Amino acid sequence: MANQSIHYAEMVNTARTMIAHPKGILAADESSPTLTKRFEALGLSSTEDSRRDWRETLFDTPGLAEFISGVILYDETFNQTTSTDEPFCDFLNRRDMLCGIKVDTGAKPLAGCDGELVTEGLDNLGPRLERYYRGGARFAKWRAVLRIADAKPSAACIASNATALARYAKLCQTFGLVPIVEPEILIEGQHDLAVGKKVATTVLVAVFDQLRLFEVAMEAIVLKPSMVTPGAAGPPARPDAIAKASIDCYLDAVPASVAGIALLSGGQSDEDATANLAAINAKGSLPWPITFSFGRALQDAPLRVWASSTQDRHLTQAALMTRVQAAANALKSQDLVSI
Repeated sequence: MANQSIHYAEMVNTARTMIAHPKGILAADESSPTLTKRFEALGLSSTEDSRRDWRETLFDTPGLAEFISGVILYDETFNQTTSTDEPFCDFLNRRDMLCGIKVDTGAKPLAGCDGELVTEGLDNLGPRLERYYRGGARFAKWRAVLRIADAKPSAACIASNATALARYAKLCQTFGLVPIVEPEILIEGQHDLAVGKKVATTVLVAVFDQLRLFEVAMEAIVLKPSMVTPGAAGPPARPDAIAKASIDCYLDAVPASVAGIALLSGGQSDEDATANLAAINAKGSLPWPITFSFGRALQDAPLRVWASSTQDRHLTQAALMTRVQAAANALKSQDLVSI
């Protein structure tokens, strides 16, 4: 077994690289069934080869590394080679982007919790992490899923997911990978911004309590939280209000020693996610860099172009760069302070 101390300096350097402005992280880790649904909705055939071609087109975008520090892969992509028979991790590294890997196995029903979910994948995780590290991955991702509804998320759901995130993070650092800790609060629901903030703060406090309990090195993790928003069916909020609620939440719950925060888009439109990211970064005077780790907010527009243009690589890559540059432009410089 690897020893965390052997990899400590490497992990700290990796975490800093992941969140260094003006770069963000491209989340291209949709499961094969999820990507198949998106393909089929646009009339595209979904096969191992077509999914490989799509992702290779994205990753081969000229100039992408100027704005993307790393890419999160799904296991299928990690084990594939490109059209020129190069492993995808090597393909990314050669383009000055870090290779990351989604390691959870999905959210499953949590017993006794009436439709709530807990993310699984801890069984046999250590050997998988060791294999991913040997294959070139330097960071990993685990996503917890929480919903806001009547009396939800429950204390049991929060505690179960917080503990799983902490166990995953400790294992990652043991095997030399920087853990992306992702407690996603889904945007669905009718709640207002105040409720969203209260729940987000409660969840993050619980997650960091567990991370401390498992002695996870905070300076070698990247937090990937939801922006604090109202529910999609709730009272709307302007970007400046979302920014204030988000920053107040993070200041209340996230230790200053955390390497950085990479915000997820979480079902927002690409325009809304980018506008809210810009408003959050405009606040300045924060103890950690805040960047983006977007999936659909970067990929939806390119995928529509891919489908409508008979898979034209250049048009698709141009669409990706438009979204990536917009997200990067939302990263205003921050004055980092201690709290």
